[in-house]
Amino acid sequence: MKLWDKGYSTDKKIDHFTVGNDRELDLVLAKYDIIASKAHAQMLGKIGLLTKEETKLLVRELENIALDVEGGKFIIEETFEDVHSKIEFLLTEKLGDAGKKIHTARSRNDQVLVAMQLYLKEELSEIKSQTQELFNLLLELAEKYKDILLPGYTHFQIAMPSSFGLWFSAYAESLIDDLCFIDAAYKITDQNPLGSGAGYGSSFPIDRSFTTSEMGFKDLKYNVVAAQMGRGKVEKAAAFGIAGIAGTIAKLSMDICLYMSQNFNFISFPDALTTGSSIMPHKKNPDVFELIRAKCNSLQAVPNQITLITINLPSGYHRDLQMVKALIIPAIQEIKSCLEMMTFSLKDIKVNSNILDDPKYDYLFSVDTLNQLVLRGTPFRDAYKQIGAEIEAGTFKPQKHLKHTHQGSLGNLCLNEIKVKMKKLN
Repeated sequence: MKLWDKGYSTDKKIDHFTVGNDRELDLVLAKYDIIASKAHAQMLGKIGLLTKEETKLLVRELENIALDVEGGKFIIEETFEDVHSKIEFLLTEKLGDAGKKIHTARSRNDQVLVAMQLYLKEELSEIKSQTQELFNLLLELAEKYKDILLPGYTHFQIAMPSSFGLWFSAYAESLIDDLCFIDAAYKITDQNPLGSGAGYGSSFPIDRSFTTSEMGFKDLKYNVVAAQMGRGKVEKAAAFGIAGIAGTIAKLSMDICLYMSQNFNFISFPDALTTGSSIMPHKKNPDVFELIRAKCNSLQAVPNQITLITINLPSGYHRDLQMVKALIIPAIQEIKSCLEMMTFSLKDIKVNSNILDDPKYDYLFSVDTLNQLVLRGTPFRDAYKQIGAEIEAGTFKPQKHLKHTHQGSLGNLCLNEIKVKMKKLN
């Protein structure tokens, strides 16, 4: 059954090409199509296009289908084009004419829009929750290891002293920036498109404010053409939010892979979180973090992929937009998986507490030693030349007593302030 079926068959090759993997993806959206269909049925009853009994029967049967979805019993056979046609078939099979009336005053276009936006709202909230969980862990680790020093690098060259407190809390605060994009995507998504029909509204006297309230949207996407133009736009907004988090996690994964190597030996993990080699018995490979890095790097391409699909489309619906679904749904599942694995693994990190005892890190303290000369009255440029000459002559003696007190430095991490900044997003 196809919602646009006019009684003649479509060549199987065309059918396969146009449907693609929509059935598989639509299993994810089934729950949300049912939520929207319940609100739509109740609205049709409210304005008199359904009787009270028909409304009651449709809502009840939709709730039964929802139980099948929740229990994993709902499937979309090849005879159905998508989730929308399967649900309408089940309603018609069970309720006869009442089931046939469910599509009154709506199009498959606005069905897809509202199901996707309900899905995105829930998933963006879940992504935000998982990100905050990782944020909390990073701050806990920053507090726990705040006094353990770590080499800081620029250009991959030894630069200045850092600390594990700085390292962990840097990624924590970066996640706050990423969640600003998630919040922006949520706000864009939290507008009800149902009632826009095929993109030009309906001659039926539908009550769009009712369905907006019933489905829990904060606002209505008033202009029906604007609602249709939202397809691809809301997915791209979500993808930008996902890409931000992915970029932060990919960078953290890269640091971890680097710091785990024997050349650095800054951190380690239990054997259960590493893998071995088929021929080298000494190997403990950071496969989990390498895969997180690769997956998150791929996720950062998704906004561009969606842009390239939608960039030259005029207003109105176009079948190109179907391709967006195949990008955003897997991306959401992937970022959630990466967040889960990063949080799960990072809990067991072990840090090396005496890294800077190695003389090769003595030059990390050149700036602090220089600053002490300045504090005693030597002009900065003269102090710079003096320390440079000592390094060149091999006579440099580092002053390792650090006194960093400004906000955000290794002696003043401002962890509470960072926590407050995160709370402001809630």
